[in-house]
Amino acid sequence: MDLIVFAPHPDDAEIGMGATIAKHVAEGRSVGICDLTAGELGSNGTPDERRREADAAARVLGVEWRENLGWPDGGLGESPELVRSGAAFIRKHRPRALALPHWDDRHPDHGASSRTLTVAAFRAGLRRFDAGTSDAAHRPEWLCYYFINDASEPSFVVDVSAHYDKKREALACFTTQFAPAAGDAVATRLTASTFRQLIESRDAQFGARAGVAFAEGFVVREPVLRGGLLRSEP
Repeated sequence: MDLIVFAPHPDDAEIGMGATIAKHVAEGRSVGICDLTAGELGSNGTPDERRREADAAARVLGVEWRENLGWPDGGLGESPELVRSGAAFIRKHRPRALALPHWDDRHPDHGASSRTLTVAAFRAGLRRFDAGTSDAAHRPEWLCYYFINDASEPSFVVDVSAHYDKKREALACFTTQFAPAAGDAVATRLTASTFRQLIESRDAQFGARAGVAFAEGFVVREPVLRGGLLRSEP
């Protein structure tokens, strides 16, 4: 795999980097999405409904696969079991890059999963670490952290202007979260009309700062190598 995107709940990958996923797919990259939980603690939507919505969004984005690890919603803190599960998944698919939620986020699950998966990615590269499978050790080339709710200063942004409609279309698949019709639905932060505006305004701000229409931001923990000080150099 070129890229695996880990999402604590179905819809988190789309909120944070749906257009970047679509861009990589359009460029011929192999991309998979791994939802950690079924979002069973969510105020709206059943786990089955959310899985169906996630599958529909995956088809919109064109990813090769979307899997769900069945980790406990609300219980994504670092534990030996979850670290082994994450490491085994990474060893199985052997991605070049991982996209993980940023560690500083208002939702406890987002930060907890970020820390757990960071450990899992490291352990996956240790040949003597027992992940419970026969797959050989593998360490991704790069860990990139994406924003879901809260955004800080990115290390870099990706121009996703040409693929932003795909993000909108993928987000629209999650009707139970953004526009629930069930009689027992409750108002949440996601159902507010301003939530989609919040997402787009963040991506538009990143884009405007970079001189494009829309961009999604990412943080890395090591220096980004460039060829020189001229902006046109990669």
